Amino acid sequence: MGVSLSELISGREIEIEDFRGKTIFMDASNVMYQFLSSIRDRFTGEPLRDSHGNVTSHLSGIFYRTSKMMESGINVVYVFDGEPPKFKKKTIENRVKIRQEAQEKWKEALEEGDAEKIRKYSQAAIRLTPEMIEEAKTLLSVMGVAWMQAPSEAEAQASYLVKEARGWAVGSQDWDSLLFGAPRLAKNLTITGRRKVPRKEKYITVKPELIELDSALKNLGISRDQLIILGMLVGTDYTPGGIKGIGPKTALKIVKEHKTLSSVLKNVEWNFDIEPETVFEFFKNPPTEKKEPKASKFDKFALEEFLMKKHDFSEERVRRTIEKFTKTHDSKKQSSLGKFLKQ
Repeated sequence: MGVSLSELISGREIEIEDFRGKTIFMDASNVMYQFLSSIRDRFTGEPLRDSHGNVTSHLSGIFYRTSKMMESGINVVYVFDGEPPKFKKKTIENRVKIRQEAQEKWKEALEEGDAEKIRKYSQAAIRLTPEMIEEAKTLLSVMGVAWMQAPSEAEAQASYLVKEARGWAVGSQDWDSLLFGAPRLAKNLTITGRRKVPRKEKYITVKPELIELDSALKNLGISRDQLIILGMLVGTDYTPGGIKGIGPKTALKIVKEHKTLSSVLKNVEWNFDIEPETVFEFFKNPPTEKKEPKASKFDKFALEEFLMKKHDFSEERVRRTIEKFTKTHDSKKQSSLGKFLKQ
């Protein structure tokens, strides 16, 4: 979920073609939650499942949307979360509680036949299991798409690699990568295109958005350190809910007036168990690794076996997508995968 900065920072719309030849490090968990949320039965709220009852919404999203991005000439690299910091424990426990409550309300909504509540609570009840994550890694491997395991938070690792010019941007719907120092954040990459507006009989065209850290800081008139403090006040995964009564605009005013963490803390009531300096330092220097992701060899037959035989995907649609996907691989042979571009 992360920090919300949409009231203060807006991205600029760009075309998907503008990403051609660039390497984007995708936050894998963020992407999978998007697909688990959006690829669901409109009447029951149930995710896609195969004949064995296994959830496949995330696999469907990864396969079709990643193929589309690669057809557009994007070098896609997925980054998976590692061990979360110990002080994230409370946030994780709260999320489990919220999912459990949503599960019960979802059941009630189904009994009532309330379509809006079904949609709302089925999305809130989303659970990403270790088995789903491993299945996603298997899918990416047979697709020949690069992925890597972060030592801790995926967005921290992705941001580090972009700062090191091994990639061009972090791909995520969350804002946290800016706090981790990512020079560029690309949003909407996996939802680009014509989309139906929930609860309304109309469609909109969603385009990618690009947020550049330097421009955002300049427009706000603050430094990255102050952006981190602002995020801590508003609420991050490590300061859930933020400081009571302080929204984004008030937080911006506070950091501009008091400038440093020590000064800000003298003027707000810090109500978290974790020391503020620990959170600040984690955003400044999170656990990361100096390694380059590598892709397995694209295996067409293993990919067909995985999707069509194991998970009951439509043969016609899978083969049609694989045909385009094969042409993408043939044209580039993944030769530039390790040569991350700074453009």
